[in-house]
Amino acid sequence: MDLPNRINLLNSEPRSWEEVPKEPKKRSCLIWLAIFLVLTIAGCTARHFNAVAWPTDANVYDPVTLQPKKVGILYTVKNFIFSNNNVVEGQNDDRINILLLGMGGPGHDGPYLTDTNIILSIKPSTNEIAMISVPRDLGVEIDGHGIRKINYANAFGEANNPGQGGEYARQLFAKTFDIDIPYYIRADFQAFVELINETGGVVVNVPQTFSDYSFPGPNHSYQTVSFEAGGQSLDGERALQYARSRHGNNGEGSDFARSRRQQQILTALKEKLLSFGTYTNPVRVQSMLQSLSNHINTNLNFGQLMYLANLGREANGPIKMLVIDNSIKGYLLASTAQNGAYILSPKSGDFNDINQAMQNVFSDQEIKTISTLPNENKPVFPTAKIEVQNGTWRVGLAARMQKKLQDEGFSVFAPQNCYRRPIEKTTIYLNNSKIAPEAIKALTKIIPGIVEPAVPDWLSATYDITSTTEDETGVKYNPETDILIILGNDLNEQD
Repeated sequence: MDLPNRINLLNSEPRSWEEVPKEPKKRSCLIWLAIFLVLTIAGCTARHFNAVAWPTDANVYDPVTLQPKKVGILYTVKNFIFSNNNVVEGQNDDRINILLLGMGGPGHDGPYLTDTNIILSIKPSTNEIAMISVPRDLGVEIDGHGIRKINYANAFGEANNPGQGGEYARQLFAKTFDIDIPYYIRADFQAFVELINETGGVVVNVPQTFSDYSFPGPNHSYQTVSFEAGGQSLDGERALQYARSRHGNNGEGSDFARSRRQQQILTALKEKLLSFGTYTNPVRVQSMLQSLSNHINTNLNFGQLMYLANLGREANGPIKMLVIDNSIKGYLLASTAQNGAYILSPKSGDFNDINQAMQNVFSDQEIKTISTLPNENKPVFPTAKIEVQNGTWRVGLAARMQKKLQDEGFSVFAPQNCYRRPIEKTTIYLNNSKIAPEAIKALTKIIPGIVEPAVPDWLSATYDITSTTEDETGVKYNPETDILIILGNDLNEQD
């Protein structure tokens, strides 16, 4: 049987035009139409069911547009069909959510407990960004553990499956708040410090001067950190102190104040990264991520990160900030877990109001005016350094009272158990004669007790009792303490 003439693309011998049989024009059109339909159907399928993968090789990105370089007709066809419509989950719903987790990391106390818990939301259609801060002390149901603080999620997940703590936390946050959170980024302190140092530091506006006398120091010690009001340029270490401090005075002694400062730092870092092309150069970004791979964990691939960076650069408006707190307009109140630990619980008894606020973060105009400072319109006593000791056998009592004082603007050292227990009467000892009377009055309204003008001998180094053993000698409180509170059995927590 005679075979029709064909073009051999491997043959170098030229052939005349007449040797190539002409196909009917109608058939050619049908072929192109079929190809178009197949590609279109494939594109629609991918658009509705799968994420379109951006390249993971930094070298194929345009450092100016932060998008894959457009090369050739095949890329044009592919880009026409797939566009940028489904690079990350959430684009079709016009809401991309990413859980940001910050932890100490190995070598720190509670290495996998998360100090930072922020849901970052992006609205691609309007280039809006919102940050929703969830307090670390929020009590939530964790499978197999009952009601526990939400900052334990990453730690429990890490214990069950090393390397998957962030994924476990992502699932828990999504379930708790009934919101789709497909992605997470988890970073430890070292990654935070190195990333900020890599950019040359960040500039933030410190709202008010404050000092934290109980900031964690080396070898389980404490150190004092202070920040002056106004514009401050912070390197990585100082930025970490600013973002971590939660025992500061002058209204900065709460987890909610810390959440606001964390949002400040992230906003400043975003501006710094995206305002200079050097820091968003794809090759440099990939290099930085590789060097910090032991300190940053995420389920976003490099192509998705570049797509989000491109979105972030287009978002030039103010970032909406919502802190879930226990202020007058807030959603939470102080509570106690079954194990006696201090936790925060929803005022309404469930998470419906909180979930609604998260869902409406872009549309609810009131969110911009909700106070993130629980101690708004309350007196502040920046000079009174307070120490609370538990003189009872009630677990967590001193920590709960510390929290109440901090929410009222007092600066409180880390709580301790009293050396002698039980103590029957709650007593407030004045270790500084210059403490303002109004501060003492406000203090006794929060924690009623007997006020004594001096610390007794049994708490200081001056006593001499024949029955005293060697391990009982020495001062039993922080020497910088202005007011020492020993909690007794008579304390009513419901007051």
